[in-house]
Amino acid sequence: MLRHTYASVLLDAGESIKALGHADPGFTLRTYTHLLPSSEDRTRLAIDKAFGEDQVVDRGPGI
Repeated sequence: MLRHTYASVLLDAGESIKALGHADPGFTLRTYTHLLPSSEDRTRLAIDKAFGEDQVVDRGPGI
């Protein structure tokens, strides 16, 4: 349980899969993929940051 919590917190904070230190990153991805932000979310955040948006507005699903 502690290991899963540790991984969950790190991934939620944006840490890479490699940081978790599993010998097989594929295992890590299969186990924790549901905790990774979607690429759509990352893209939106990157653009908001590039344009100086201090607050990210929740635009709803798919918007």
